[in-house]
Amino acid sequence: QVQLVESGGGLVQAGGSLRLSCAASGRTFSNYAMGWIRQAPGKEREFVGAISWNTGSIYYADSVKGRFTISRDNAKNTVYLQINSLKPEDTAVYYCSARYGRSSVVPTVWDYWGQGTQVTVSS
Repeated sequence: QVQLVESGGGLVQAGGSLRLSCAASGRTFSNYAMGWIRQAPGKEREFVGAISWNTGSIYYADSVKGRFTISRDNAKNTVYLQINSLKPEDTAVYYCSARYGRSSVVPTVWDYWGQGTQVTVSS
């Protein structure tokens, strides 16, 4: 089992920035690709981005390219999501996810999920 705990969400004004963190425990963190998925009120979950086990491959949804940056620190068992130039439409619960495997291919199915952290952007 892998436990994922997100933090760093909050209320921020449009144009501001946040850094979300996701701390993993339970298994060897470097064996997992990590992802961020968000869910806005009344909408389906939306893939935000993912990072491979060794940071060799990083993917972003078109809607966030240029504003979001995913990184990871395998020594700290943590993955990050830096969000800049926040927009009201970025308001959502942001979930961290993990997929077992040392592949460069972005997962479409995830093995583990965190509980989510709320990001609210005011206009």
